[in-house]
Amino acid sequence: MADVRPLPGIRYAPEVDLAEVVTPPYDVISPEAQGRYYERSPQNIIRLELGVEQPDDDVLDNRYTRAARTFAEWRWQGVLQQDAPSLYLYEQRFTVLGSKRRRLSLLARVRIEPWEAGVVLPHERTLSKPKDDRLKLTRATAATLSPIMALYDDSKGALAKSFAIVRRRKPPIAFTDEAGEEHRLWAIRDTEQFATVGRFFADRQLYIADGHHRYETALAYRNEIREMRRGLDADDAPNFTLMALSAIEDPGLVVLPTHRIVRGLDMERLANMGDELGVYFSVEPLETLETQTILAALTAASDEGKETAFALVAPDGARILRLTSAGRAAMEARVSPNVGTSEAWRKLDVAILHELVLNQTLGISDEAVRSGGHVSYTRDAEQAIAAVLSGTEGAQVAVLLNPTPPAAIRDVARAGDRMPQKSTYFYPKLITGLVINPLW
Repeated sequence: MADVRPLPGIRYAPEVDLAEVVTPPYDVISPEAQGRYYERSPQNIIRLELGVEQPDDDVLDNRYTRAARTFAEWRWQGVLQQDAPSLYLYEQRFTVLGSKRRRLSLLARVRIEPWEAGVVLPHERTLSKPKDDRLKLTRATAATLSPIMALYDDSKGALAKSFAIVRRRKPPIAFTDEAGEEHRLWAIRDTEQFATVGRFFADRQLYIADGHHRYETALAYRNEIREMRRGLDADDAPNFTLMALSAIEDPGLVVLPTHRIVRGLDMERLANMGDELGVYFSVEPLETLETQTILAALTAASDEGKETAFALVAPDGARILRLTSAGRAAMEARVSPNVGTSEAWRKLDVAILHELVLNQTLGISDEAVRSGGHVSYTRDAEQAIAAVLSGTEGAQVAVLLNPTPPAAIRDVARAGDRMPQKSTYFYPKLITGLVINPLW
């Protein structure tokens, strides 16, 4: 199924300090961080990935044309250099929730396929504004500047074993970023390894983990170039995009939960919330509002993530909610013409939260959730609890979740369903600036 190949990657020259020039992906960079990266180095990838807009920007001079000009200058000056065709083994070492982890990815070109082909599968919906931005940048630079994160099945660890010899070598690239996370990169130029990788993926599907907008942008760009050239040869670069491929079974694959903060509730509904929740959940009051104790109770109630449970915090205290058989029956009876038709979707904690807690109990429709007026999001449980206790910006209720298992993301994608927004947060993010994929 998936066509995975080496690429002639464009990388910073060996003398460039990578810690000074790489950034996270564009969609997690705040304006403050953007300015910081500009100040850090005149060669920072931010000048390509997320350039600053100027008041006098016009059609001929804007952040996209400036990115294209800078990209060309850096290649001409030798700041960026192009490799021979290579696969890249990328290891991230990091600490999360007090545990040291390492995640392995394969950076490679992957043939672009429409969703309906069933080769590359999504798990969430996209918005038009980010796609328009990325498409303009791709047109200007003719390059994929940051990789899409995708998952694959490898229950026997076959691909990881094939890279064992590579990983025993000292990595030519190794540095620690501003967050204290270590990045290690090996370039693979062995044609036998290319063939091994190609065969491995030939009968596998890929599941987008992070980068749905970038994938649809790559597809749109491919279609534009194909129309402009009145056809593309099968091996032409616009038929491919840059992906970082990780095994679903990788113990370093971390998905963090995104908690919900609710505001704007009708006071009567808020007062009756306990009785309404009892229709679908067993409700256990907690005698504490201490964050770590609440999270520990949530983990225990869910049997380490095997069962559906939530921690709900309101000004009058915290409660642990455990899904009951009545709640499971309510999810099974749910019928929708758009989403939620698959068993995999109905089993998702985040889907159960949106349907039975937000919608049925608190009266917040899917449309209201999407509008952003009633529900906001944070990965910081302590912040969510503090917002409710202080009433920050009208916060009334916080719902804390367990993380979504990677296998559940695969199952929803296979079923052709889409997960509710803010269902997954893969940690850490992939770094931008290690490898650039030229589209020529």
